[in-house]
Amino acid sequence: MPIAEAALDPAELGGKAAGLVRLAAAGLPVPDGFVITTRAYFDYLDEHGLAPRIERLLDDPEQIARLFAEHPLPDALVADVLEAYADLGEPAVAVRSSATAEDLPEASFAGQQETYLNIHTPLALLEAVRRCWASLWTGRAIAYRERQRLDPGTTHRALGIAVVVQELVAADAAGIMFTADPVSGDADLIEIDAAWGLGEAVVGGEVSADTFRVHGPSGTLVSSVIADKVVMTVRGRDGTHTRPVPARRRRRAALESGQAEQLAALGRRIADLYEAPVDVEWARRGDELYILQARPITAGTSRDRRPDPWNDSRHGHFLWTNTNVGEAMPDVLTPATWSMVQLFLHDVMATSSVPPYLSYGRVGGRIYLNLSVAATLSRAVGVKEKRFRELTEEVFGRIPDDLPLPLVDAPRLTILQSVAPVAFHVLRSAARDIRRLDRYLAAHPQLCVERRAQIDRIDDPAELARLWRTTILPEFHTVSWMLSAATRSSGISFVTTRQRLQRLVGDTDANAITAGLGAHSGELASLGLLDGLEQLAAGRIDRKTFNSTYAHRGPHEFEIATPRPGEDPHWIDEQLAQLDPDLSYRHLIENQNETRDAAWDRLTSSRPLTARSLRHQLRIWGTIARNRERARSEIIRYFWVLRAFALRAAELTGLGDDVFFLEAEQIVDALEGVAPDHDQIAAARAAYVSYRALPAYPTLILGRFDPFAWAADPNRRTDRYVEGGSAEAAEAAGTDGSVVRGFPGSAGTVEGPVRVLVDAAHGADLRAGEVLVTTVTNVGWTPLFPRAVAVVTDVGAPLSHAAIVARELGIPAVVGCGDATMRLRTGDRVRVDGSTGIVTVLEAAR
Repeated sequence: MPIAEAALDPAELGGKAAGLVRLAAAGLPVPDGFVITTRAYFDYLDEHGLAPRIERLLDDPEQIARLFAEHPLPDALVADVLEAYADLGEPAVAVRSSATAEDLPEASFAGQQETYLNIHTPLALLEAVRRCWASLWTGRAIAYRERQRLDPGTTHRALGIAVVVQELVAADAAGIMFTADPVSGDADLIEIDAAWGLGEAVVGGEVSADTFRVHGPSGTLVSSVIADKVVMTVRGRDGTHTRPVPARRRRRAALESGQAEQLAALGRRIADLYEAPVDVEWARRGDELYILQARPITAGTSRDRRPDPWNDSRHGHFLWTNTNVGEAMPDVLTPATWSMVQLFLHDVMATSSVPPYLSYGRVGGRIYLNLSVAATLSRAVGVKEKRFRELTEEVFGRIPDDLPLPLVDAPRLTILQSVAPVAFHVLRSAARDIRRLDRYLAAHPQLCVERRAQIDRIDDPAELARLWRTTILPEFHTVSWMLSAATRSSGISFVTTRQRLQRLVGDTDANAITAGLGAHSGELASLGLLDGLEQLAAGRIDRKTFNSTYAHRGPHEFEIATPRPGEDPHWIDEQLAQLDPDLSYRHLIENQNETRDAAWDRLTSSRPLTARSLRHQLRIWGTIARNRERARSEIIRYFWVLRAFALRAAELTGLGDDVFFLEAEQIVDALEGVAPDHDQIAAARAAYVSYRALPAYPTLILGRFDPFAWAADPNRRTDRYVEGGSAEAAEAAGTDGSVVRGFPGSAGTVEGPVRVLVDAAHGADLRAGEVLVTTVTNVGWTPLFPRAVAVVTDVGAPLSHAAIVARELGIPAVVGCGDATMRLRTGDRVRVDGSTGIVTVLEAAR
């Protein structure tokens, strides 16, 4: 039946085709095509006597697939299909399954049956039809139907499937649209995700898409976030392929504002047609918009659904900070990554919680630390609040005096009774592990290489599940314990030693003396990626060596859904192209070493006995810093193993990128044959997309925080949020608009033009001699530092990544400003004083 002429009969058309027929009848722009009805499918089963054989093989989907492969399509059907294809002009087409239990209000069945894109020969079309029919009987589809309890007596026997054949839109851009906010369910807000090429990369979550939000009643675009779109799906001679987006298009919007508003208007028409919120797949070719599919939103818009699912700030009145953890994990984390991060944090922060309150959590999908829990623990062991604020300033930044620090409501005796046994065990284990730390860290890189190779060789899902339980999980715990040992070996001296030095010689000389730690203990691992790139560029190492030694580090290194640099030759080539041999980091370190030696000479001349004592303490301090960095680097290396596990699980279960929207134990369950809840996956994906569309949250959050309400407030602050307070009331009186204040990160004063970057992927925009201004940096940003004349961050503290690396390289840095990226613009000329923590705008950009 031609789509434009078919009668609306879901029993013959299936859910997807019925929806397309309905859209076409309403005058919406649906690509031309035809439907092979369920009658053809049932005739095929009857001709070959397949129905009873399928019933007997429900526990063996592979055998069912062989039945379809072994039995040809009826001759009469072949003739009809090829005639309809010829009437279309034999273009490239999309061949899409359309089951009768699909796109229902109570269950979408999204992704349960197959779609084949860029089919462009008659023989390939016929084969795709047969494979679509067979996809009704995959293990995943069978389990999903049983879980949905669709008339248990006839679930399988009565189920039919149609096939939609449509002209494939040669899309310049494509994506998905929700006619109600996918997290809050707000029907007045339409969200559109867009990327270059065909829509596969967006629907599959392979690319960070542009996000446009349109106010439904007025049809006006209210916000847009333009992503760095690294890959796109394109047509090829033998199907579709993922290709890198050309550099000039990566940060260009895939939709113009008028096109986004036009698409939203189509979305409102479709929602009115269905009398319910819908999600829509769409494509754009030139200025023409096409609707590829629409279905009621089944996951994420029920009235009883929590509008903000990944938000621990709702659980009490606490003070949260993302300083320290926010630089390591700056993104909204996928559920798979978060579940693995929790395992890691449970090991390295075993003594940092007050049951039932953890010292870490998610706020709007992003990781934060609960300072209220930490302060409560400190109080329990006799540390007063003032002293707690002083001790945490180096790591978390200064907590403003006017910002209260509420405590967790827990009796002191209860806290001590719960924490003391854990602390005893952890300290005893740390004492044991620190003795074997060097040996363990030296062997760990090769272990990770071997484990990834072992994972790639596994073809049996159950075997991969066993490997997780018997090997991967224990190894992950072990490397986490090693970081715990490296951290706990210092006690609080890691903080107090530098503070004591500052009191003796001032910030400038303290920065100089604590930099250049490699003189005593070897280079910090934070510089490893930069060192490896310079060695690779100079031909001192090859790519294989670079990948095995350094390429596990990157700007999004904890997120297992993100490829490592070692998996992305394009990333490596970009970094090499940006290196300037005249700006070698080794030259910067040599200069900083001279500054360090001069500072030591001054201290030795004025206080020789103190200098001797401090030199010994700083040697220990440097070794601790090096061990912490090495252990942390090996944690990241093992996260590559975890990524390899997830990718292999995705292949063996057929989950694809859905695997990243399951927790670790759910992935293992899927490997062991437990069908995942695809509505839960859809809800998790929708939450992830919505959180990612928001700007980075404030560094300090006091009380319950609604990230969507905060983002919609034009007067929002990015340095802190106080529940119940207005942004205007919280502003400090008498603030000079030309001055941005933060923490002294690295001493020195320079002037230069500002370059604001939102992501390390935009690093090519940074020119030598510019002041790098960004939200937060981590190891993946380190290759940019030699080009920067200074570094300014919203998030950070004296012991944060930006400050440590800047001190090593002798680059002035001001960290933890809170709102530098909002108040400074690319092209502003500023003076950065890393000794006082002040950035002054000398001349605003025009």
